[in-house]
Amino acid sequence: MGIGYAASFEQFHPTDLLRFSQEAERAGFDAVMASDHFHPWVPSQGHSAYVWSWMGALGATTEMRFGTGVTPPGYRYHPAVLAQAAATLEAMFPGRFYLGLGAGEALNEHIIGEYWPEAPIRLERLMESIEIIQRLFTGKVIKHRGEHFTVESAKLYTLPEKAPPIYVATSGPIMAGRTGKHTDGIITVGAPDEKLKMLMERFERGAKEAGKDPATMPKMLQIKVSLADTEEAAIEQAVREWPNGGMPFPKADIRNPEDFEAMAKLVRPENFKNRVLMSPDLDEHVAQIQHYVDLGFGEIYVHNVGRNQSEFIAAYGERVIPKVRFPELAVVPA
Repeated sequence: MGIGYAASFEQFHPTDLLRFSQEAERAGFDAVMASDHFHPWVPSQGHSAYVWSWMGALGATTEMRFGTGVTPPGYRYHPAVLAQAAATLEAMFPGRFYLGLGAGEALNEHIIGEYWPEAPIRLERLMESIEIIQRLFTGKVIKHRGEHFTVESAKLYTLPEKAPPIYVATSGPIMAGRTGKHTDGIITVGAPDEKLKMLMERFERGAKEAGKDPATMPKMLQIKVSLADTEEAAIEQAVREWPNGGMPFPKADIRNPEDFEAMAKLVRPENFKNRVLMSPDLDEHVAQIQHYVDLGFGEIYVHNVGRNQSEFIAAYGERVIPKVRFPELAVVPA
């Protein structure tokens, strides 16, 4: 349990993100969740480096847990290749890597030139990918001919002692249930309490159907904040740097940063309500995180949407992280 740093590959050069993550570790952050994008949301964000190269450097220069938030299998990455990449990182950094998966967005995945499917098909592809990855983690020779993917005589020869956990980004009730039933944990984003409670209930129901104890399964939440010296500066920063955070509609089918840029002209500060905490008051940040912890989330990853990452990290290390209280884990007698 703890507070993690969300590394935004859409906004920063990977060398800078590595330094920010090292600063975050020294400040008391427990883990890193790194976005996996081919494009930024809007051109002005300016970056979209390859996260899988970067995670090796992160593992070698910190002691933190880390993973993708999130990688969509089945488009840019065949699930067999993702299994190999994940197994390699876990073999190099045992107990520190998690594989965060999701259904994906056209913004990044349309580049391969294939038809971008409707949402139900995207979920089918995700579940079939998870099955392939889990089978490859066993170290056996795998052959698979499914609805969406084919694997021919594949075997992972470099394996960790224990397979990395698979966590799935979930925003709907059907996938929440599947996530609990078939994977190791859930990732979601800040939302109204009613929705979060519904997702957790479906997740827990799916876990119990599979004979698992949902109380022991990671529940990860990513939240967006805009920290600045004044409320006005925090609002202006959010609108300028992260306009996609104020777009209150599904974004998975939009293909290009330029299209998001055009839509960004319609974004107003009020669109960020309940989506991005825009406040200079660190006590408000503590209260928001504590609220989500009290709802049952054990890992809270914070993405400050501004460019002031070092200042944000230092402020959280001094005045936020020490004040958040996580429940004590039960100790099972030996």
